[in-house]
Amino acid sequence: MTNKSDAMLKLDNQLCFALYSTSLAMTKLYKPLLDELGLTYPQYLAMLVLWEQDGLMVSEIGERLYLDSGTLTPLLKRLEAAGLIARIRAVEDERRVHITLTAAGRKLKNRAAKIPGCILEASQCSIPELTALTRQMQTLRERLVA
Repeated sequence: MTNKSDAMLKLDNQLCFALYSTSLAMTKLYKPLLDELGLTYPQYLAMLVLWEQDGLMVSEIGERLYLDSGTLTPLLKRLEAAGLIARIRAVEDERRVHITLTAAGRKLKNRAAKIPGCILEASQCSIPELTALTRQMQTLRERLVA
């Protein structure tokens, strides 16, 4: 192998590893914060979507989270069992399921409000830095999905 090939195969030169290891670190950071709320990280993401817009269909939540219904449905069933959401089948088409927040689910938003500040503090980044990084990651995701 050439030196260039060697460099291309170094672990620390891999974008995928930087993303993966950062994701692991981020999830580890979120865990104790979410444990206080009784949520897993994927459940938290689903709740974020519903706090933005209540009454979405399962497919719409899946689109926002890049999750298929096979992954999302069990997650939503657990949120329903916890009393945070209600799943309501559409009368005109029983395959369509609307997800609505319960009073407890809406109330949980107030307790979750401290999480972004904790993440900001732990990141040791400024808000503009995190905003720019988030936009870069979103652009990368859009390019990879396309």
